Amino acid sequence: MATIAQQFGMTEALELLGIKAVNEGTSTGSQWFSGGEVIESYSPVDGQLIAKVKASTEADYEKVMQAATEAFKTFRLMPAPKRGEIVRQFGEKLRQYKEPLGKLVSYEMGKSYQEGLGEVQEMIDICDFAVGLSRQLHGLTMHSERPSHRMYEQYHPLGVVGIISAFNFPVAVWSWNTALAWICGDVCVWKPSEKTPLCGVACQNIIAEVLRENNLPEGISCLINGDYKIGQLLNRDTRVPLVSATGSTRMGKIVAQEVAARLGRSLLELGGNNAIIVTPDADIKMTVIGAVFGAVGTAGQRCTSTRRLIIHESIYDKVKDAIVAAYGQLRIGNPLDQNNHVGPLIDTHAVEQYNKALAQVVAEGGKILVEGGVLTDAGYESGCYVKPAIAEAKNDFAIVQHETFAPVLYLLKYSGDVTEAIEIQNGVAQGLSSAIMTNNLREAEAFLSAAGSDCGIANVNIGTSGAEIGGAFGGEKETGGGRESGSDAWKVYMRRQTNTINYSTSLPLAQGIKFDL
Repeated sequence: MATIAQQFGMTEALELLGIKAVNEGTSTGSQWFSGGEVIESYSPVDGQLIAKVKASTEADYEKVMQAATEAFKTFRLMPAPKRGEIVRQFGEKLRQYKEPLGKLVSYEMGKSYQEGLGEVQEMIDICDFAVGLSRQLHGLTMHSERPSHRMYEQYHPLGVVGIISAFNFPVAVWSWNTALAWICGDVCVWKPSEKTPLCGVACQNIIAEVLRENNLPEGISCLINGDYKIGQLLNRDTRVPLVSATGSTRMGKIVAQEVAARLGRSLLELGGNNAIIVTPDADIKMTVIGAVFGAVGTAGQRCTSTRRLIIHESIYDKVKDAIVAAYGQLRIGNPLDQNNHVGPLIDTHAVEQYNKALAQVVAEGGKILVEGGVLTDAGYESGCYVKPAIAEAKNDFAIVQHETFAPVLYLLKYSGDVTEAIEIQNGVAQGLSSAIMTNNLREAEAFLSAAGSDCGIANVNIGTSGAEIGGAFGGEKETGGGRESGSDAWKVYMRRQTNTINYSTSLPLAQGIKFDL
């Protein structure tokens, strides 16, 4: 019988992406090297070894930083639209490699193949966005209070951008950062998750083609691999003015402190504990679709996954029954098979956290509506497949306050008007994504008001999960406050400068100060 890798074309995909049995984990573009220990990447889909990646040593890191700092000196002088052309070409390469890269994302991380393709499409979309942006890095012209003076502000390239990404979006988050950083004139050093190192190698192989074809120097796109220790080198390096880190709140607090200790900048996109408010005026069918995908998509391992469903008491039973019925239709299994809805968790450690969450919610007084459990039959040999679960709970339960990175959905009941539901939604430490399901204009506007959702993303009549490229992505409170992707998120990758020009023959001072000599 053919293995999953053979059956679903993984062998061909790996070959197209340049993935070898053993891969160097450090790169400055076209040059590859590594002197560290070997990281073995096992697929959560079938438990099989995909390939190996050699980790980066401190010496490897230093070699990367030397290349990056040198490349920045020339890359910053390239006109921004020319840098945009490089990003455009990268987007074209991603279109060429969309299927094999999407397949690798699915196989190494465990999300469905459709979600893998969707993630690569995000990469393509941010490239398209960045290309247009490369001609729109606008400053302002301001009026001076001094006669015959002009003031304006401009944005300059920042330098080396360090990127630390998480396993759940192993390619898209890197592209969000790099596409913007490159058009801004920065160079990038990327540390992908040690749980998905092959996705990092594949992406570096793709951008390396573009860099070679344009005769660009080593150091514009760099890759390092390893555990938190290699990430610490980025955090503590004064040559890295900005570190963009995506991951858990615990990790983000460490990054923030280490970067702040040297007065560097950090862009943090951390945990979510996202809720959908369901009011009496909600469309139940839309609610079910949004909530179910939000809760079980990527096996609940999105930072925007729906964790809490806050339902008005008048429709609570109706919504509960509809959600439970929908869960009965879910198919769990190999994510490369497009007949399945839910793939595996990333590893057995994630399974342990899932089991602990279900045990804790019961211990705190919650009621399980849809039973969870780990699947062990044929096809589930990796030990990473779990049943999406639903529990009735209260917002003040310790486990509900915590972000469980797994398909566990908590149903919460509210009474009174929408302000009570908003208070429940905001009553957690995280502040990433939020949504309200309602056809009542007043409720929708209250939710979007200054007294409404305290999250960085607030949606009406769509779920919490996912975001569009055109809008800035990120959240408040323990989510970290960073913004990536669209809108004016590009500004964080640049340094801002105010300029004053005197075109007169005198030197008047500001605020009318006299200093006559």
